[in-house]
Parts: sequence; structure tokens; C-alpha cells
Amino acid sequence: MTAHEVAVRAEAALGEGPTWDADAGRLIWIDILGSRVHTYDPASGRRTVRVTEQHVGAAKPRAGGGLVLNLRDGVGLLDPDGSFRWLHHEPVPGRRANDAAVAPDGSLWAGTMRYDEAPGGGTLSRVTGDGSVRVVLDDGAVSNGTGWSPDGRLMYYIDSPTRRLDVFGYDADGGVVDRRTLVEIEEGSGFPDGLTVDADGCVWVALWDGGAVRRYTPAGELDRVIELPVPRVTACAFGGADLSDLYITTARTGLSDPHPVAGSLLVVPGAGKGLASPAFAG
Repeated sequence: MTAHEVAVRAEAALGEGPTWDADAGRLIWIDILGSRVHTYDPASGRRTVRVTEQHVGAAKPRAGGGLVLNLRDGVGLLDPDGSFRWLHHEPVPGRRANDAAVAPDGSLWAGTMRYDEAPGGGTLSRVTGDGSVRVVLDDGAVSNGTGWSPDGRLMYYIDSPTRRLDVFGYDADGGVVDRRTLVEIEEGSGFPDGLTVDADGCVWVALWDGGAVRRYTPAGELDRVIELPVPRVTACAFGGADLSDLYITTARTGLSDPHPVAGSLLVVPGAGKGLASPAFAG
């Protein structure tokens, strides 16, 4: 496999959430603790940075333009003109937003966690464009990677401290059933963090303190490993015009002597074939 390259050299404290915005031809990624939303256009090299007023767990494209943001105190909307408004405002002391993903029906599945990572303090909620919210999981710790199979019938999910990649049955009404463990990350290999699902239905999992991204088949078999020079690998997503380049976010928070590219956005050209990400319907 082609070795990784540095797409954007940065010093993000907690780089996360890479998402390919096909309409704009750019990658969106964030620095949670730096309260920043980054964009990167690989064709032109153009980059932008927007500072948010609070910690931001995820930023995803909206169907009508702009972004939906999973923020410390709820879910907000950035309009194309740059103006901001809350879609769902629900501050909880000691809690912040974490990873989020857009489901096939255009709803946002927004994760939360406590700053102290206490068990039971994290949730996963389904948020629709009209602002209605349904808590789907209420007993997590660090709600992280979420994604769907190519046919939309399965949902994959990671609560990082469990070391598990779980899979649910997913229905057209946005319900999940029959949770089971697909993969358990062995001790010493780090903790599963963000994920993406490719066109073959395989799940790519970033390993925090594991220095790698792993690809698992739908049967839970490990069939590919991308070793990286930084320990805190946070999330991955396919991007580029043909969705063949794997973008990988990294973090430098908590490291006493971080690698020079820790906190940068990395890319593995030609790593595979991704799925187009739906935009948030709101």
C-alpha cells in the first residue's frame, strides 16, 4: 500500500472528524480542543480555518449549503453566509460533543462524552433537520465512530473505552436493534476511535494510542493495517474526486514529546474506494 503523506501540516490538539464535501471538492476536519473547523481543497491546496466559540466535536455538510456542528452545548447550524444559529441547545455541565455522522436518511447522529470520560456520561442521539432529538444510546462513555453499511441495513459504532467495534441492525425509521460486538481491539493496540465504511462494506478504524488504521471485513476479520508514525490516530475518511484517498486525522494532546506531524492531517493516496457521505437534511 502507498505510504502516508502529510496533506496539511498542523499542530491540532485533537484533530478529528474528516469528512469529504463532494459539492465543494474539499475535506472538512476539526480540532476539538482548539475549537476550530478546517477545510482543505487538495486540488488547489486552499485551506480555511474557522474558530468556534466552544469545543466542536464534528462538522458536516448540509444539503442546502453550510455546515451542521456538534458543539459542546448542542447542535448548531452554520449558514452559507457564515451566520450561526442553534438547532438544538442543551448544555450539560461537564459534558461536551464528540464525533458525529450523517445517516442515509440525512439525520445527524451526534455523540457526547463527559470531559472526565466517566462511564455512563456519554450519549448518541439522532437529530433531524427540524431540531427534534431522540437519544438512542444513553449509557456510553466516549461516543465515537459511527457509520453505515453500503446498503444502509447495518450501523457500526464505537464507544472507545470498551475497545469494541459494535454493529446494529438499522431500519428506515432510524432505529437500531440487535447490538453485537464485531471486533474487540486487543490490549496493547490502543483504543478504537473514529471509523469509516468503504464501498466493499469494510470498516476502517483509527486506533488512539495504537499508531495505526485497521481495515476489518464485514465478518470482523482484520485484512489491512496502515502503520503511522504518530500514536494518537483519531479518525479517517475517504476523499478526493474518486473517493480513493484515505484522509487521517491525528492529535498531539497529552503527548510530552509529540512527533513532528502529530496534529496534522495525513493522507494515504489510493488506499481504497469510499462511499459518498450524505449531507445533513437541515
